[in-house]
Amino acid sequence: MRLCDVAEKLFAAHGPDGVTLREMAEPLGVSSMTPYRYFKDKDAILAAVRTRAFNRFAAAMESAGHGSKAQSGNAYIDFALANPAAYRMMFDVSQPTYADYPDLVKAMERARLTMGDGLRHLAADGRNKGDVELAAYVFWSAVHGAVMLELAGLLEGSKFDARKIAKPAVDALGKHFGLTA
Repeated sequence: MRLCDVAEKLFAAHGPDGVTLREMAEPLGVSSMTPYRYFKDKDAILAAVRTRAFNRFAAAMESAGHGSKAQSGNAYIDFALANPAAYRMMFDVSQPTYADYPDLVKAMERARLTMGDGLRHLAADGRNKGDVELAAYVFWSAVHGAVMLELAGLLEGSKFDARKIAKPAVDALGKHFGLTA
């Protein structure tokens, strides 16, 4: 939906509170009242944008399959760097009303589950004996941190990027959690 494409970019650049419906409608050449035909209010547009972002992210992670930590990590980083506005909408935006939007809740859960899919498969094969959910959150936080450093421009001028930072972190975490290849 074109409105959601425009809203994603505007919300990511200015935050939800910094965007009006008029600013969303203008690039589409429609009146500021047109979004109300499709959405109850700006919060519903934000929920739709975030739902799409989480579902796109989950699809990217699912397409990586249940392979190695490297495949999952690369799929995560690839999505984040190729879709910085969507990534920011997923993780940089607080939406206290998210529970009012069942599709958003479902998309968030789908995305969260993709973060542990590989670990669950390792556990099923006997190659991970630890707490899978804890490990998934720890791996997620390590890769997320590396991505955010790159997206924020904090790695410019260094010899590092998100992948170079995430790889040793993921390798160390794999050893910590006793994962075997």
